[in-house]
Amino acid sequence: MKPHLNSILIAGLMVLSPLYCAGQTGTMGDGDRIITNSRMIGWGATKVLDTYLSPEEYTGPDLRYISHTLRWREGSRLINALIHQGNIAYIDNRSGDGREIAGNYNFQYGLHVVCGTWTVGGNELQLEAGGNAELNLGFIYNTRNSNNPAQARAYLNVLPTAALIYTFRNPFCESHYRDFRLRYEVGVPVAGLMFSPNYGQSYYEIFSKDNYDHNIVPTYMGNAPSLRHFLTLDFPLFRATFRVGYQGEYLQARVNNLKQHAYTHALLLGVTKTFKLIRVRK
Repeated sequence: MKPHLNSILIAGLMVLSPLYCAGQTGTMGDGDRIITNSRMIGWGATKVLDTYLSPEEYTGPDLRYISHTLRWREGSRLINALIHQGNIAYIDNRSGDGREIAGNYNFQYGLHVVCGTWTVGGNELQLEAGGNAELNLGFIYNTRNSNNPAQARAYLNVLPTAALIYTFRNPFCESHYRDFRLRYEVGVPVAGLMFSPNYGQSYYEIFSKDNYDHNIVPTYMGNAPSLRHFLTLDFPLFRATFRVGYQGEYLQARVNNLKQHAYTHALLLGVTKTFKLIRVRK
């Protein structure tokens, strides 16, 4: 398993950018709280390999739902991020005589820092960096296997993140909450823990006989080089703000002499809403 060269380069940038931003934080403001929430449906294609179930790579459609929320206070450089994502894929092998069903729920909570804001041609360019904690729970079910037909997916990760936001001023509306906004965000897991059976070990041995065999495995960029990124555009239309974008995931791991990966490309469509919670001062 060889990660893409671009993944390695971006991972290095992700590790360094939070260190740069650490000196840029400032104090937490006491202004009004602003919440931006985007709810998206994603449709795309995925390639999945799990050698515990089969040496074959399975490909097919992937359907996902994403809720992406950012919270901050006016005057503050600190941003809280909450991401909920669920996806399901119905995939088959090259010969078309086997099927797998894969599903995952992914939750991320993060703290980001606004590193800098610049004016470019009358528009605004902003750089954010920070880190997320990630929890993933899922499964893969192979319809052909009678022995060990399913595999669980469970892991915890810490991943540095960075985002670049370019805001186009809306000439038809004075409110900056109705501007056009282009956002690119990337995250690279650097350390975590993963559940995995060992090579040749059945789930009956693990859960019925309590035969532990290194089933909780530390992960890092050497044995689980992965990358998540997405590019989105928010644009106002009528009385709403819509979002269109792309999400790419390159998830890989080699633990306990087992290899797995999931490469997914998805088109995103959704709606973005921004709320301002006004603080009442006595």
